[in-house]
Amino acid sequence: MRFAKYQGTGNDFVMVSDLDDSLVLTPSLVRSLCDRRFGIGADGVIRVAPSSRAHFFMDYANADGSPSEMCGNGIRCLAVFARAEGLTSDDVLEVDTRSGVKTVTIEGDSVRVDIGPPVFEPSEIPVKLEGAGPDALQTKLELDEEVYEAAVLSMGNPHAVLFVEDANSAPVTTLGPRLEEHPAFPNKANIEFVAVESAGRITMRVWERGSRETLACGTGACAGAVAARLLRGTDAKVTVGLRGGDLEIEWAGSTIDERPVFMTGTAVEVFTGEIGL
Repeated sequence: MRFAKYQGTGNDFVMVSDLDDSLVLTPSLVRSLCDRRFGIGADGVIRVAPSSRAHFFMDYANADGSPSEMCGNGIRCLAVFARAEGLTSDDVLEVDTRSGVKTVTIEGDSVRVDIGPPVFEPSEIPVKLEGAGPDALQTKLELDEEVYEAAVLSMGNPHAVLFVEDANSAPVTTLGPRLEEHPAFPNKANIEFVAVESAGRITMRVWERGSRETLACGTGACAGAVAARLLRGTDAKVTVGLRGGDLEIEWAGSTIDERPVFMTGTAVEVFTGEIGL
Protein backbone atom coordinates (compact mmCIF):
# COMPACT_ATOMS: atom_id res chain seq x y z
CA MET A 1 0.00 0.00 0.00
CA ARG A 2 1.29 3.44 -0.94
CA PHE A 3 1.11 6.04 1.80
CA ALA A 4 2.41 9.44 2.79
CA LYS A 5 3.31 10.68 6.25
CA TYR A 6 2.18 14.25 6.96
CA GLN A 7 2.26 16.49 10.01
CA GLY A 8 0.34 19.59 10.96
CA THR A 9 1.94 21.45 13.88
CA GLY A 10 3.53 18.17 14.98
CA ASN A 11 0.25 16.23 14.85
CA ASP A 12 1.16 13.41 12.44
CA PHE A 13 -0.88 11.17 10.18
CA VAL A 14 -0.60 8.29 7.76
CA MET A 15 -2.34 9.45 4.57
CA VAL A 16 -3.83 7.01 2.06
CA SER A 17 -5.59 7.79 -1.22
CA ASP A 18 -8.55 5.45 -1.77
CA LEU A 19 -10.85 7.05 -4.34
CA ASP A 20 -12.06 3.63 -5.51
CA ASP A 21 -13.28 3.06 -1.92
CA SER A 22 -11.65 -0.35 -1.55
CA LEU A 23 -9.71 -0.05 1.72
CA VAL A 24 -11.34 -0.73 5.08
CA LEU A 25 -9.62 0.91 8.06
CA THR A 26 -10.07 -1.84 10.60
CA PRO A 27 -9.00 -1.01 14.16
CA SER A 28 -6.17 -3.55 14.01
CA LEU A 29 -4.86 -2.11 10.73
CA VAL A 30 -4.93 1.42 12.11
CA ARG A 31 -3.14 0.40 15.30
CA SER A 32 -0.42 -1.40 13.35
CA LEU A 33 0.13 1.55 10.98
CA CYS A 34 0.29 4.03 13.87
CA ASP A 35 2.67 1.95 15.99
CA ARG A 36 5.85 4.02 16.35
CA ARG A 37 8.10 0.98 16.76
CA PHE A 38 6.60 -1.71 14.56
CA GLY A 39 4.70 0.42 12.03
CA ILE A 40 4.95 3.81 10.36
CA GLY A 41 4.10 5.78 13.48
CA ALA A 42 1.36 8.40 13.70
CA ASP A 43 -1.39 9.95 15.80
CA GLY A 44 -3.96 8.67 13.33
CA VAL A 45 -4.76 7.43 9.83
CA ILE A 46 -6.61 9.42 7.16
CA ARG A 47 -8.18 7.63 4.20
CA VAL A 48 -9.07 10.04 1.38
CA ALA A 49 -12.30 8.52 0.08
CA PRO A 50 -14.96 9.59 -2.43
CA SER A 51 -17.92 11.75 -1.41
CA SER A 52 -21.22 12.43 -3.15
CA ARG A 53 -21.41 15.98 -1.75
CA ALA A 54 -17.81 17.22 -1.58
CA HIS A 55 -14.39 16.82 -3.19
CA PHE A 56 -13.45 14.06 -0.75
CA PHE A 57 -14.51 12.28 2.41
CA MET A 58 -12.03 12.28 5.29
CA ASP A 59 -12.20 8.83 6.88
CA TYR A 60 -10.21 9.49 10.04
CA ALA A 61 -9.26 7.01 12.76
CA ASN A 62 -7.36 7.67 15.98
CA ALA A 63 -4.18 5.76 16.78
CA ASP A 64 -6.14 3.25 18.88
CA GLY A 65 -8.31 2.40 15.87
CA SER A 66 -11.42 4.27 16.96
CA PRO A 67 -13.14 6.48 14.34
CA SER A 68 -13.37 10.22 14.99
CA GLU A 69 -15.84 12.80 13.78
CA MET A 70 -13.32 15.50 12.91
CA CYS A 71 -9.60 16.35 12.96
CA GLY A 72 -8.50 19.94 12.42
CA ASN A 73 -4.82 19.30 11.76
CA GLY A 74 -5.66 16.23 9.72
CA ILE A 75 -8.01 18.03 7.37
CA ARG A 76 -5.27 20.56 6.58
CA CYS A 77 -2.91 17.69 5.78
CA LEU A 78 -5.57 16.10 3.59
CA ALA A 79 -5.79 19.25 1.45
CA VAL A 80 -2.03 19.44 0.86
CA PHE A 81 -1.80 15.66 0.30
CA ALA A 82 -4.61 15.76 -2.26
CA ARG A 83 -2.82 18.48 -4.20
CA ALA A 84 0.54 16.65 -4.02
CA GLU A 85 -1.05 13.40 -5.23
CA GLY A 86 -2.75 15.12 -8.16
CA LEU A 87 -6.21 14.31 -6.82
CA THR A 88 -7.21 17.95 -7.32
CA SER A 89 -5.73 21.23 -8.51
CA ASP A 90 -8.20 23.41 -6.58
CA ASP A 91 -7.11 25.85 -3.89
CA VAL A 92 -10.49 25.67 -2.14
CA LEU A 93 -11.75 22.21 -1.21
CA GLU A 94 -14.98 20.96 0.27
CA VAL A 95 -14.14 18.02 2.53
CA ASP A 96 -16.84 15.77 3.92
CA THR A 97 -16.33 14.55 7.51
CA ARG A 98 -18.38 12.72 10.10
CA SER A 99 -19.31 16.14 11.50
CA GLY A 100 -20.32 17.67 8.16
CA VAL A 101 -18.68 19.33 5.16
CA LYS A 102 -15.78 21.69 5.91
CA THR A 103 -14.25 24.30 3.59
CA VAL A 104 -10.46 24.17 3.37
CA THR A 105 -8.45 26.89 1.61
CA ILE A 106 -4.79 26.53 0.66
CA GLU A 107 -3.07 29.91 1.04
CA GLY A 108 0.59 29.55 0.08
CA ASP A 109 2.37 27.67 2.85
CA SER A 110 -0.67 27.82 5.13
CA VAL A 111 -4.05 26.12 5.12
CA ARG A 112 -7.17 27.81 6.49
CA VAL A 113 -10.16 25.75 7.61
CA ASP A 114 -13.73 26.77 8.35
CA ILE A 115 -14.34 24.40 11.25
CA GLY A 116 -17.95 25.54 11.68
CA PRO A 117 -19.56 27.01 14.78
CA PRO A 118 -18.93 25.60 18.25
CA VAL A 119 -21.72 23.58 19.82
CA PHE A 120 -22.74 24.42 23.37
CA GLU A 121 -25.94 22.39 23.82
CA PRO A 122 -25.01 19.59 26.29
CA SER A 123 -27.03 16.89 24.53
CA GLU A 124 -25.33 17.64 21.21
CA ILE A 125 -21.74 17.65 22.54
CA PRO A 126 -22.63 15.16 24.12
CA VAL A 127 -22.14 15.53 27.87
CA LYS A 128 -24.42 14.18 30.59
CA LEU A 129 -25.11 16.71 33.33
CA GLU A 130 -27.65 16.83 36.14
CA GLY A 131 -29.93 19.81 35.72
CA ALA A 132 -28.15 20.88 32.53
CA GLY A 133 -28.66 24.45 31.40
CA PRO A 134 -28.30 25.86 27.87
CA ASP A 135 -24.54 25.24 27.86
CA ALA A 136 -21.83 23.32 29.70
CA LEU A 137 -19.19 26.05 29.91
CA GLN A 138 -18.87 25.78 33.69
CA THR A 139 -19.14 22.06 34.18
CA LYS A 140 -17.96 20.52 37.43
CA LEU A 141 -16.46 17.07 36.97
CA GLU A 142 -16.10 14.97 40.12
CA LEU A 143 -13.24 12.49 40.18
CA ASP A 144 -11.98 10.66 43.30
CA GLU A 145 -13.40 13.29 45.67
CA GLU A 146 -11.81 16.09 43.63
CA VAL A 147 -13.85 18.55 41.56
CA TYR A 148 -12.49 19.95 38.28
CA GLU A 149 -14.17 22.85 36.50
CA ALA A 150 -14.15 22.55 32.73
CA ALA A 151 -15.60 24.39 29.77
CA VAL A 152 -17.25 21.62 27.76
CA LEU A 153 -18.18 22.16 24.11
CA SER A 154 -18.01 20.49 20.73
CA MET A 155 -16.04 21.44 17.63
CA GLY A 156 -17.55 18.52 15.74
CA ASN A 157 -16.04 16.34 18.48
CA PRO A 158 -16.29 16.69 22.29
CA HIS A 159 -13.82 18.82 24.27
CA ALA A 160 -13.31 19.73 27.91
CA VAL A 161 -11.12 22.80 28.50
CA LEU A 162 -9.42 23.24 31.88
CA PHE A 163 -7.75 26.59 32.62
CA VAL A 164 -4.36 26.30 34.35
CA GLU A 165 -1.60 28.68 35.41
CA ASP A 166 1.09 26.91 33.40
CA ALA A 167 0.34 24.50 30.55
CA ASN A 168 3.84 23.01 30.65
CA SER A 169 3.40 21.72 34.20
CA ALA A 170 -0.24 20.65 33.82
CA PRO A 171 -1.09 17.01 34.70
CA VAL A 172 -1.84 16.08 31.10
CA THR A 173 -0.70 12.47 31.16
CA THR A 174 -2.22 11.65 34.55
CA LEU A 175 -5.47 13.63 34.72
CA GLY A 176 -6.07 13.71 30.96
CA PRO A 177 -6.79 9.98 30.45
CA ARG A 178 -9.03 9.85 33.52
CA LEU A 179 -11.14 12.79 32.37
CA GLU A 180 -11.25 11.42 28.81
CA GLU A 181 -13.24 8.46 30.10
CA HIS A 182 -15.27 10.35 32.70
CA PRO A 183 -18.87 9.05 32.92
CA ALA A 184 -20.14 12.48 31.88
CA PHE A 185 -18.79 11.87 28.37
CA PRO A 186 -20.66 9.03 26.64
CA ASN A 187 -18.37 9.31 23.59
CA LYS A 188 -15.30 10.17 25.67
CA ALA A 189 -13.68 13.62 25.24
CA ASN A 190 -10.52 15.48 24.28
CA ILE A 191 -9.03 17.23 27.31
CA GLU A 192 -7.29 20.61 26.91
CA PHE A 193 -5.14 22.32 29.54
CA VAL A 194 -5.07 26.03 28.65
CA ALA A 195 -3.07 28.93 30.09
CA VAL A 196 -4.01 32.47 29.04
CA GLU A 197 -0.78 34.38 28.38
CA SER A 198 -2.37 37.60 27.02
CA ALA A 199 -5.47 38.81 25.19
CA GLY A 200 -3.95 37.56 21.94
CA ARG A 201 -2.16 34.38 22.99
CA ILE A 202 -2.91 31.20 24.89
CA THR A 203 -0.74 28.12 25.40
CA MET A 204 -2.13 24.62 25.52
CA ARG A 205 -1.39 20.95 25.97
CA VAL A 206 -3.90 18.31 25.00
CA TRP A 207 -4.79 14.74 25.82
CA GLU A 208 -6.51 13.49 22.67
CA ARG A 209 -9.27 10.95 22.81
CA GLY A 210 -7.90 7.73 21.34
CA SER A 211 -4.39 9.09 20.68
CA ARG A 212 -2.96 10.05 24.11
CA GLU A 213 -1.00 13.34 24.41
CA THR A 214 -0.20 14.80 21.01
CA LEU A 215 1.97 17.75 20.02
CA ALA A 216 -1.09 19.58 18.71
CA CYS A 217 -4.84 19.25 18.25
CA GLY A 218 -6.58 21.52 15.76
CA THR A 219 -10.12 21.18 17.05
CA GLY A 220 -8.70 21.35 20.59
CA ALA A 221 -7.02 24.66 19.76
CA CYS A 222 -10.38 25.92 18.49
CA ALA A 223 -12.15 24.76 21.65
CA GLY A 224 -9.49 26.36 23.82
CA ALA A 225 -9.73 29.66 21.94
CA VAL A 226 -13.54 29.71 22.14
CA ALA A 227 -13.53 28.95 25.87
CA ALA A 228 -10.83 31.56 26.52
CA ARG A 229 -12.80 34.24 24.65
CA LEU A 230 -16.03 33.48 26.50
CA LEU A 231 -14.60 32.96 29.99
CA ARG A 232 -11.32 34.89 30.02
CA GLY A 233 -12.07 37.76 27.62
CA THR A 234 -9.37 37.05 25.02
CA ASP A 235 -9.43 38.57 21.54
CA ALA A 236 -11.47 37.31 18.60
CA LYS A 237 -8.19 36.32 16.95
CA VAL A 238 -5.65 34.47 19.09
CA THR A 239 -2.45 32.54 18.62
CA VAL A 240 -2.57 29.13 20.26
CA GLY A 241 0.87 27.90 21.29
CA LEU A 242 1.17 24.11 21.26
CA ARG A 243 4.13 21.83 21.75
CA GLY A 244 4.34 21.33 17.99
CA GLY A 245 4.05 25.04 17.07
CA ASP A 246 1.44 27.77 16.71
CA LEU A 247 -2.05 27.85 15.24
CA GLU A 248 -4.05 30.97 14.47
CA ILE A 249 -7.68 30.79 15.58
CA GLU A 250 -10.41 33.32 14.77
CA TRP A 251 -13.88 33.42 16.31
CA ALA A 252 -16.08 36.48 16.79
CA GLY A 253 -19.21 34.70 18.00
CA SER A 254 -20.91 34.08 21.33
CA THR A 255 -23.13 31.44 22.88
CA ILE A 256 -26.12 33.03 21.13
CA ASP A 257 -24.36 34.33 17.99
CA GLU A 258 -23.55 31.30 15.87
CA ARG A 259 -20.41 32.03 13.85
CA PRO A 260 -17.80 29.67 12.45
CA VAL A 261 -14.35 29.16 13.91
CA PHE A 262 -11.45 29.57 11.48
CA MET A 263 -8.12 27.82 11.97
CA THR A 264 -4.91 28.54 10.04
CA GLY A 265 -1.70 26.55 10.16
CA THR A 266 0.82 24.61 8.13
CA ALA A 267 0.67 21.07 6.74
CA VAL A 268 3.91 19.37 5.71
CA GLU A 269 4.86 16.15 3.96
CA VAL A 270 7.35 14.17 6.05
CA PHE A 271 7.96 11.20 3.74
CA THR A 272 6.23 8.78 1.39
CA GLY A 273 6.60 5.02 1.01
CA GLU A 274 4.99 1.62 0.64
CA ILE A 275 4.05 -0.88 3.32
CA GLY A 276 2.74 -4.43 3.14
CA LEU A 277 -0.63 -4.99 4.77
